[in-house]
Amino acid sequence: MSEPPGAAVSLTEAPPPADTPAKQLAAQRVLPLRRPGRWIATAVVLVLAAQFVHGLIANPFYQWDRFAYWFLRPTILDGLLITLEVTAYSAVLGLLGGILLALARLSKSPVLRSVSWVYIWALRSIPLIVVLLFLYNFSALYQTLSLGVPFGPAFFTFDESRLATDMAVAVIGLSLNEAAYAAEVVRGGILSVDQGQHEAASALGLPKGYQFRRIVFPQALRSITPNYVNQLIGLIKSTSLVFYVSLLDLFGTAQAMGSTYPGDIVPLLLVSTVWYLILTSVVSIIQFYVERYYARGATRTLPPTPLQKLRAGVTDLRARVRREAAV
Repeated sequence: MSEPPGAAVSLTEAPPPADTPAKQLAAQRVLPLRRPGRWIATAVVLVLAAQFVHGLIANPFYQWDRFAYWFLRPTILDGLLITLEVTAYSAVLGLLGGILLALARLSKSPVLRSVSWVYIWALRSIPLIVVLLFLYNFSALYQTLSLGVPFGPAFFTFDESRLATDMAVAVIGLSLNEAAYAAEVVRGGILSVDQGQHEAASALGLPKGYQFRRIVFPQALRSITPNYVNQLIGLIKSTSLVFYVSLLDLFGTAQAMGSTYPGDIVPLLLVSTVWYLILTSVVSIIQFYVERYYARGATRTLPPTPLQKLRAGVTDLRARVRREAAV
């Protein structure tokens, strides 16, 4: 049969019919992979969590009415304030001491390196409670402290018993212990900075102090922040030991009230537990936003905030429910 005038003649093959296997495969719905193990594990965890919550609510031994009575009592809040003060002072002094110790360990002076290493080794080896008790009884060894020429005259003399108050002993003991751990955190952060940054700063002729303050340390904070915040959370919990040096912090106040009211020991322990949970949660939230701030320029996209994660999780859950309902 001849082609009609003006018709284009195609030299390619004719298109495949609509009912080819490729078309049929593309038209089929993709079903998600079944994961029965995940659903079973989720169900088991939910059942255990429900039983735990039911035990907390239904068990009269917890005495939640007494918990509500003690939670915001002025004596508990006074102890909480002391905990916050000790934590704040010790965190600042411990971080400053850790920076100095880290710089000493990275120094080219063998004396500074040796002294710093011995300090870190000793303070990380001795339990914190031993350090606190030793400082609490320090006046038995040295009634006065003096500053002057070794084996010579003293220029200044201090009465140790007047300086070593309960707050001072607690802050000094925690700061000495915290500085040893903070030194390793800071040293690791400094070592994590690319060596090219040091070389570029030296090539520009910048002073060593300026290099550290404006180039090295800001970059090291990305590594220092999460590790030191973990130390800070541990410091908050370590303040419970200052009760043994006669400082009534949050835990010490709960212990004292428990001795006065023996029937409220469990509610008082729950009060201190909840307050510690609140404090560590606040620090964790601050840690997230600090890490997010220092992640600028190091990652293409900033990590989502908890609210953004919640919205994405809800959206994903709705999409899964719709897919399951459609199947």
